[in-house]
Amino acid sequence: MQINALNNRWFNWSIKFLLAALLVWAIYRQVFAKEEADEIWASFQFHFRSGNWHWLWWNALLIPVNWLLETLKWRHLIKGFSNYSLWRTFQAILAGVSVGIFTPNRVGEYGGRVLLVKAKHNWRAVISTMVGSLAQMLILLSFGLIGAIYFATHYLEVAAQQINWLIGLGSVGVILMWIAFYNIRHLLAWIKRFEWIHRFERYTKHLEVLTHYDAKALSIALLYSFLRYLTYSTQYYFMLRFFGIDLSLVVAYSGIATIYLIQSSIPLPPYLDLLARGEVALLIWSGFTTDEMAIFGSTFTLFIFNLMVPALFGMLIIFKSNIAQSLGLRRRDE
Repeated sequence: MQINALNNRWFNWSIKFLLAALLVWAIYRQVFAKEEADEIWASFQFHFRSGNWHWLWWNALLIPVNWLLETLKWRHLIKGFSNYSLWRTFQAILAGVSVGIFTPNRVGEYGGRVLLVKAKHNWRAVISTMVGSLAQMLILLSFGLIGAIYFATHYLEVAAQQINWLIGLGSVGVILMWIAFYNIRHLLAWIKRFEWIHRFERYTKHLEVLTHYDAKALSIALLYSFLRYLTYSTQYYFMLRFFGIDLSLVVAYSGIATIYLIQSSIPLPPYLDLLARGEVALLIWSGFTTDEMAIFGSTFTLFIFNLMVPALFGMLIIFKSNIAQSLGLRRRDE
């Protein structure tokens, strides 16, 4: 379907203002509308004045590292069908963050990235994003399981039988995911075995991008995912230190791994997502500090650093893009 120039302009601005409104709503509901917002802000000011500001500085330095690693991973995964520059790919990543922030489990990142790629690459971009997300999830679950077993064994009152169930079921699940991930290139051949699937060949043909992902390509994606996991885990540690929660590296990283593991298994509406993160953090860190505002503050401030700020930049990028053209509703020469 094609649209004329006038309708194209109306469509573009309508979608852009809708996305901007949803972004503002999500930020307001997750940050400024919280009952604890004033107390968290007071705690932030106190720790900033106490001389802990340098932890914020180190955290800020890792923001571009975090999203650059995601950019490099996605650029690696899409190189089989595109040659986008590093800057163009980075813009697509930020656009994805902007749309993802107001969707459950940030699934909107798929659509956000599509807004910055050519229409003919839309479905392949979505599929490559799914592969990248699967790689990130695989790293998160693997290290989360290890961290949760250690943390639960040493710092939580959990029965031995429950630990054994966690180890057994968790290990089986993660191993199956690793096997599936390294055989993802065979998914298309398996799907084609079903007769009825040929009626959707218009869409399934884009799955051919999976054939580019051999063991080496997938291993590189996992390496980027691991480095990114290490980066945002370190950012979380820096925030804990900023708010005066002084933990050993082993305790901190195992607790952080446990929090990420639990968060990844809770699909929630966007306006409850940050609240759930704070409650999970409170469960994990309450045995090490009685300062609840420091615990909530670590989570909320990390959200602002890693998601809210990049999302605002991503929205500026979306406003400069031609959404109708990216979605294939208008040709370049119109």
